Amino acid sequence: MRAMADVRVELDDITTIAVDAIVNAANESLLGGGGVDGAIHRRAGSGLLEACLEIPELRPGVRCLPGDARITPGFALPARFVIHTVGPIWRDGERGERETLASCYRRVFALCAQHGIRSVAIPAISCGAFGFPMAEGARIAAQEIGEALASGLPIDRVLLVAFEGDARTAITKAVRAAGLSS
Repeated sequence: MRAMADVRVELDDITTIAVDAIVNAANESLLGGGGVDGAIHRRAGSGLLEACLEIPELRPGVRCLPGDARITPGFALPARFVIHTVGPIWRDGERGERETLASCYRRVFALCAQHGIRSVAIPAISCGAFGFPMAEGARIAAQEIGEALASGLPIDRVLLVAFEGDARTAITKAVRAAGLSS
């Protein structure tokens, strides 16, 4: 039986982590924005914007729908790839936000499998500017990671990257409750 992947929570700058892929909590245009998205675009350099512009629009200004993901090279980042996923904007929890967030994680792990990605760093998708409640977002992340690993996803390391101490605490609690970390 294959050993379980190393799942860790870190308080760090995701743009500095040397892994196969980092996940970008993107907006539908994939052309950069605030928070993690803007930081990733700035650090990766202009090649990332050019690669995102090459992704076909689904409709004007939309290259990726909420709950889906796209992959590009990492360019000047220490990561080989950037997986861009568009999380839900939290409205009231009654508009499919939870399922859309879970879909983000499933699509990220599907791209990991398709591209031979063995290590991935993931921010708290939708839990910043998009307003998803941190504890609930962390629980969904831990659940989807657990399901991906149980399915035999060939991955060695999953880093959940918190942007501040309270986020790290919430994510650590969810990961431990899911039995993914000691």
